[in-house]
Amino acid sequence: MPPIFGGRLWTTLATWSLMLPALGIGFAVQNPETPYVVFLGLALLCGFGGGNFASSMANISFFFPKAEKGNALALNAGLGNLGVSVVQFAIPLVITAGVFGSLGGAPQTVVEDGATTQVWLQNAGFIWVPFIAASAFAAWFGMNDIASMKASFAEQAIIFRRKHNWIMCWLYTGTFGSFIGYSAGFPLLAKTQFPAVDALQLAFLGPLVGAISRSATGWISDRYGGGRVTFWVFVAMMAGVLGVLYFLGIRDQPHAFWGFFGSFMLLFLATGVGNASTFQMIPAIMRQEIARLEPGLSPPERLKQAEKEAAAIIGFTSAIAAYGAFFIPKSYGSSIALTGGVEAALWGFFAFYVSCLLVTWFFYTRRGGLLHALERAPETPVVPAAE
Repeated sequence: MPPIFGGRLWTTLATWSLMLPALGIGFAVQNPETPYVVFLGLALLCGFGGGNFASSMANISFFFPKAEKGNALALNAGLGNLGVSVVQFAIPLVITAGVFGSLGGAPQTVVEDGATTQVWLQNAGFIWVPFIAASAFAAWFGMNDIASMKASFAEQAIIFRRKHNWIMCWLYTGTFGSFIGYSAGFPLLAKTQFPAVDALQLAFLGPLVGAISRSATGWISDRYGGGRVTFWVFVAMMAGVLGVLYFLGIRDQPHAFWGFFGSFMLLFLATGVGNASTFQMIPAIMRQEIARLEPGLSPPERLKQAEKEAAAIIGFTSAIAAYGAFFIPKSYGSSIALTGGVEAALWGFFAFYVSCLLVTWFFYTRRGGLLHALERAPETPVVPAAE
């Protein structure tokens, strides 16, 4: 959408649209008679937040030169991913008090184990209203458009014929899909596998680690190459899954939870680094591909076309990878239903990361791979020509 409407207008409109689920959820939870289909619709409207993330990534890619793209994309996305941790940390706090006074509505009474407490569930929606408004105003008055990057949907749709678009969808599902999926599933998984531990109070730490690592490590991919970093990210994720499986196998032992928790923190850390490295790869890949596919274009035209396609691919892959928030929790549930435990799901994730590792190596980092020449070790000496 940014190349069609302009990044400034689209971001402003998409941000304002989040008022609908924020206010809608606040009013819906106050009425116990609210039908399920209404909540389903409000959840669907929350997807505009994910759409805003995808479009912001596509938009920001236009503004930075090659050497700074990885870090710029990592900062933008890392701060966006931080929202997952903020939500998991803040909502359990804000629903315990009448933050908005009489304007926020009456509390709900909850009876559990004979104890009666009051909660303000509506604050889970209302708390974001002022932040949404501030962000929308900031977008309108603080952002800029790049006229030269205008492109219709038909012009952008060429990415569906680019094989590397689909390859990067696979790899980004391995990184961001894992991040958002583990963020969604980790609290309940920890609670069910270690019922004696109050793990819910620690749930926000995983998304926090993933968001910070994404924000802080973009420069690594700029320096050493996104393909090379992505390769080692999947090695780390494989190790993380094996760690989770090991500590689940000894869950009755003292301190097994902390090994389980530490393995998941490794997974979150690796997903953050991989989120940054995969997005750094996309512009580099398209510069190489457009030079090969469109040899008749002049160098400036090739660069412009590569930037347009890279931006569209960044937006599309981020949207596809968001399905990880469905597949990972669903895999846990299906594994428990079929086998009585989550181990089968985890072995499936391990196999998926193996495939991601092999795809990264075959297409990008092996000798002769698309990014191998670009990402050769920076310390490789350059022998000057004899005079």
